[in-house]
Amino acid sequence: MIKNLLRGCTALALTLVPLVATAAPVHALEAVPLAAAVELLPVAVEDRTGYTRSSFRHWNGGDDAGDGCNTRQEVLLAEAVVAPEVGPNCTITGGSWLSYYDGQTVTAAGSLDIDHVVPLAESWDSGASAWTAQRREAYANDQGAHTSLVAVTARSNRSKADKDPAEWMPPAGDQHCRYVGEWVGTKLRWGLSVDQAEQETLAVFAEACETTIVTYSTAP
Repeated sequence: MIKNLLRGCTALALTLVPLVATAAPVHALEAVPLAAAVELLPVAVEDRTGYTRSSFRHWNGGDDAGDGCNTRQEVLLAEAVVAPEVGPNCTITGGSWLSYYDGQTVTAAGSLDIDHVVPLAESWDSGASAWTAQRREAYANDQGAHTSLVAVTARSNRSKADKDPAEWMPPAGDQHCRYVGEWVGTKLRWGLSVDQAEQETLAVFAEACETTIVTYSTAP
């Protein structure tokens, strides 16, 4: 009887080991002053050779495969100031959003773009060109950090286009520190580099935004 019990315990232990071994790694949340975070970014020459927007599949089924919403719709629901109504096929009506780039309140979801804080083309220039298609898709649909994707007015997003902070900053001047912090946090999260002009601009903002803390975790 005792031997049978021991054999049963051993079998149970053996079945548990693979579960522990294959568990997803935990990526700790880092919190670093902006100036120190900028110094963590590697500096490299950018290269857009071979870039196409279709290299980054989006929008996919989002984080919740069972909610009937894609990534765009999930971000809209997560960032709504006033919750909209959600109909069949995740049709969004009503609701209200604050576009922090330009301080505009928006009451029609169709007037919003979901912006990649670090644009897809910029990420390609900065290291994503070497990624697999699956990792580029993960980047393009990243909801694992609230700073990666943001709902903003179409006008502000299209003004920004593929520009980095050396070339464009949000029209709302009181949001510059937040924007730079989110830009740096996204680049650190995904292991992306910066070019020389970009690094110098970020360093200038780091001096002006001395109380800004960059929080990020390494993307899985």
